[in-house]
Amino acid sequence: MLRGRALVVAMCVGQVGNLVPHMVVQAIMAQHLMPLWGLSAGQAGLMAGSYAFGYMIAVPILATLTDRIDARRILIGGTVLSMVATLAFPVVARDLFTASIMWALAGLGFAGAYMPGLKALTDRLDPGDMSRSVTLYTSSFSLGVALSFLIAQLVADRFGWQAAFYVTGVAPVAMLVAAVAMVPVPPTPRVGPLFDFKAVFGNRPALGYVLGYGAHCFELYGMRTWLVAFWTYVTAVNAGAVPVSAITISVLVSLLSMPASILGNEAAIRFGRHRAISLVQTASGLTGIGIGLAVGAPPWVLVVLLLVYAITVPADSGALTSGMANAATPHAKGATMALHSTVGFGLSAIGGWAFGMTLDAAGGPQSGQAWFAGFALLSVAILMGPLALWWAGRAAAPAAAPVPDGKV
Repeated sequence: MLRGRALVVAMCVGQVGNLVPHMVVQAIMAQHLMPLWGLSAGQAGLMAGSYAFGYMIAVPILATLTDRIDARRILIGGTVLSMVATLAFPVVARDLFTASIMWALAGLGFAGAYMPGLKALTDRLDPGDMSRSVTLYTSSFSLGVALSFLIAQLVADRFGWQAAFYVTGVAPVAMLVAAVAMVPVPPTPRVGPLFDFKAVFGNRPALGYVLGYGAHCFELYGMRTWLVAFWTYVTAVNAGAVPVSAITISVLVSLLSMPASILGNEAAIRFGRHRAISLVQTASGLTGIGIGLAVGAPPWVLVVLLLVYAITVPADSGALTSGMANAATPHAKGATMALHSTVGFGLSAIGGWAFGMTLDAAGGPQSGQAWFAGFALLSVAILMGPLALWWAGRAAAPAAAPVPDGKV
């Protein structure tokens, strides 16, 4: 049975496996799915965002249930559903509607895997291991996303778009192996409502992290959904004279997310969580505006800016999630995680869709002005994060001060 560091490593590997199918639609939609089904940018954003919509619908129930039953059981069921929906996508998806339904089902399955997986992990850890272990788990998200972009594009270009779903759809087996090898740890029995509204919504410090995470997810998924399409535009405008391909830029951006998230959490532990997160989110907003203003600049300038963006966008992720986990009321941790994930993935869905709608409204994906408008939208959204933390800090001023274990 897995315990301690072995458990953390196994859960990170399982998390990567669960994430390999995660970005398949976004990775291949510009080259394959949009022309195949004649989709506008807004329609493609809606299709890609349906994954997060499915997640958002299911996670309030599934994550909250982990306060009553062993999260390991929910993790197994969610992983299986996500696998089945991904593998069935090429068989069922024929247009915008059917593709969105299938991708929403995959997201629904992931709702039973991501936060319940985090709860299953934290239930089996000593309190002193919490912050860094949570950050390792959440940052491994980025490695899975990088592999998702890489595998999906390579397989789709060589063997067709259907093969991308078949190949990535088997990777979540890694999480099933980790879940089966866990020590069963049923939660402490308790009476009362399944969702303790007072313990969740009355906890202002935790709510600050939840709202900051929502701003983070809007920006992150807006960027990830349209990154390949944006670089396709840059490549076309420059007649193919770009220093890297769309596959390379998407993988590089995703790979940088993991160390960025880990270092961001270390900065939060050393300098104070609110201060570190606010600085990172402000820097990210400024970088996004810079990319929008530089749309017509030489491609190497955009590569540099995108690599900076690849660091600033995810650097707050681990700090936000571990801050929420530490600030949550102990008996309502699963419910707080449910709210955290619902807000985050709800705004993830809206971020990709809103970016696409902005592109359509400002001239379409062939317009530099439209891409500026899209990146400006993400910048405005992420700057709401520091405001949320300021609001939370008014009720809990010590949360902004540096402490040894980074619990704030």
